Amino acid sequence: MDDAQTPGGLYEHLPSNYRERLGRPGSYPFTRGVYPRMYLDRLWTMRQYAGFGSAEETNARFRYLLERGQTGLSVAFDLPTQLGLDPDHPLAVGEVGRVGVSIATLDDMRRLFDQIPLDRVTTSMTINAPAMLLLAMYLLVAEEQGVGWDKVGGTIQNDILKEYIARGTYIFPPKPSMRLVTDIFEFASHEVPRWNTISISGYHIREAGATAAQEIAFTLANAKAYVRAALERGLELDRFAPRLSFFFAAHNDIFEEAAKFRAARRMWARIMKEEFGAENPKSWMLRFHTQTGGSTLTAQQPLNNIVRVAYQALAAVLGGTQSLHTNAYDEALGLPTEESALIALRTQQILAYESGITRAIDAAGGSFYLEHLTDALEEEATDIIEQIEGLGGAVRAIEAGHVQREIEESAWRYQREIEEGERVIVGLNRFTSEEETPVPVMKVDPEVDRRRAEEVRRYRATRVASDTKAALTALRGAARGEENLFPYVLEAFRKKATLGEVTGALREVWGEYQPGG
Repeated sequence: MDDAQTPGGLYEHLPSNYRERLGRPGSYPFTRGVYPRMYLDRLWTMRQYAGFGSAEETNARFRYLLERGQTGLSVAFDLPTQLGLDPDHPLAVGEVGRVGVSIATLDDMRRLFDQIPLDRVTTSMTINAPAMLLLAMYLLVAEEQGVGWDKVGGTIQNDILKEYIARGTYIFPPKPSMRLVTDIFEFASHEVPRWNTISISGYHIREAGATAAQEIAFTLANAKAYVRAALERGLELDRFAPRLSFFFAAHNDIFEEAAKFRAARRMWARIMKEEFGAENPKSWMLRFHTQTGGSTLTAQQPLNNIVRVAYQALAAVLGGTQSLHTNAYDEALGLPTEESALIALRTQQILAYESGITRAIDAAGGSFYLEHLTDALEEEATDIIEQIEGLGGAVRAIEAGHVQREIEESAWRYQREIEEGERVIVGLNRFTSEEETPVPVMKVDPEVDRRRAEEVRRYRATRVASDTKAALTALRGAARGEENLFPYVLEAFRKKATLGEVTGALREVWGEYQPGG
């Protein structure tokens, strides 16, 4: 075994000042990775994001990808599901199944995971405002499969603050939304110990136009807000903190992106140990999923996106990601086809098995350029976090519109650079071609709206209405008090309530968030 494969991974060859500052892989402050041997022992999880149309269609795509070597599931939900609306709601018309799978009932969740053993795969769900509801349905399906909740592993995004900042699929005002987040922390820490209770997301912040340093800063500032909310609830830091996880974007600048991940890991370790006083080393670890940059994909010359995605995946692996989604080349045009989704998965597999990148730990660590960028990003992100703290923390900075304005200004600068030719985008503003080779685009069945609405109406017709009504009444009562809401949500779904009905019960008590209101 050569030195690159030892637990130190070329550690002894680093200059002494680097050795002291960076530490060994797997040890504080985790600049070089959260595990001592990183990919020598275990590759990152290859978790392709998928979801469209009905539960049956998405289940078929999941099984297609699992049969071809995908190692984890990642669920995309449609906009009505993300907003807590049933498919027969008037506001759902035209959006059912379009950008993700439509899930409104426990039957839908059963069909989504049909023939997929939930004790043998981990599942990530990109869901925020109704995160508790989707996790509750998932746990009930696991229960029906005979899988104990202590055997279930996965992640819910559950990051409501970035919805107010960058994405917009919020439902409730910030205070009750934060209550739902901490209720999940509390419930899962006792009942679902292998579940990552939040994936604090810089991805959508970056996609909205933030810089790499802003992505770090705004993400970690939000993370601090969640930790504070949990501590105010009385939760034990070293019980819930090890299950916090993160989600970042990987864009085109390979070394800046790799440095970004290293800087974020180092900063979070120091925040948790020095600021919050966490004692469990697992509480100091920033474990993260990466998705390649959707906003970097172009509709012009779409095959170029295969190359972009490969470089972005390389940056994520150089930065030490724990799991990875690679975008399909046709996502600037529509939902991925089976062919484009398979190419995206093969991109990860070639990187893992053919490139040699996994034969060394923190392969680029000690590079003058990479270490310089890591330090520079840490310094810039720290300054931004201090500004947010000066405004009273992330929640108050969001309520004041500060974070949103900073991202908007960065997005405007980026777009101006493209339009003025200062930033080259191949095929878009340079090396263009008048003749484009058409690529097949996936189409969602236009009948999915009608079918899904009928399915939900039939589901409601099979239940004991008085039992469902009693469960929803109990949920409303609990929402007015201070109890943990998770058991009430579970009971509502056991009594055949729909997603829209459970969300509606909470809307009646808490109202809806109105920006600027």
